[in-house]
Amino acid sequence: MSNVPVAVVTGSNKGIGFAIVRALCKQFPGDVYLTARDPGRGQEAVAKLQEEGLHALFHQLDIDDLQSIRALRDFLKEKYGGLNVLVNNAGIAFKVHDTTPFAVQAEVTLKTNFFGTRNVCTELLPLVKPYGRVVNVSSMVSSSALGGCSRELQQKFRSNTITEDELVELMTKFVEDTKKSVHEKEGWPNTAYGVSKIGVTVLSRIQARMLNEKRKGDHILLNACCPGWVRTDMAGPKATKSPDEGAETPVYLALLPSDADGPHGQFLSNKTVRTW
Repeated sequence: MSNVPVAVVTGSNKGIGFAIVRALCKQFPGDVYLTARDPGRGQEAVAKLQEEGLHALFHQLDIDDLQSIRALRDFLKEKYGGLNVLVNNAGIAFKVHDTTPFAVQAEVTLKTNFFGTRNVCTELLPLVKPYGRVVNVSSMVSSSALGGCSRELQQKFRSNTITEDELVELMTKFVEDTKKSVHEKEGWPNTAYGVSKIGVTVLSRIQARMLNEKRKGDHILLNACCPGWVRTDMAGPKATKSPDEGAETPVYLALLPSDADGPHGQFLSNKTVRTW
């Protein structure tokens, strides 16, 4: 089996993730896995694609659950000997008017969007085969949230030498600062979602650097991107892009040709590299 290329999209039973799977089913020359926390919803989504004449496969994945991530890792290792395309799309956001205390929003949002995504990367990046592509779905909100950070925090998040441990420390500090109600005093913006996506963008920059240091000859390209403001359960019906339009940049990055030497370690929206 291991000569069949394989792509995995996290959090893909609906919204942008589902649209990414749909596009990959049409364009990726191999097996495409739709993943979801809930197997019922995942199978339903696969059946929906089948009605369109598209063939996706299903594997359960809850990025908040390390056992679930490791089960997927072992499955990919055993069946395919690795992984060719990984799209980290799974994420959550509280609605603007949600009355949940900010400290709780911060903890819950970062648990999934940053720490969950990081756990997926920790387990699955070592499986990525030469010429593999990794796409971490971030958000333009990461840029605006970065602008809302103190100058000191901005310098840390823009640093080309920040380590993963230092980033984890900063993300943890944000959650702790919200619990003590000192996050604004400590230079943080008032958006848990924004800070979680700063984490995803910076993590991508660190991961790309590590790939350059440890696996330079493997030609793996890893980037973060913003899909845009997309009509999903998360963003609501007033958003400007359809899910298929939102999928365009992640899919473009997932399918970069094997002779491409970039982009790598960048943050893109509308298929264009943005300054971080």
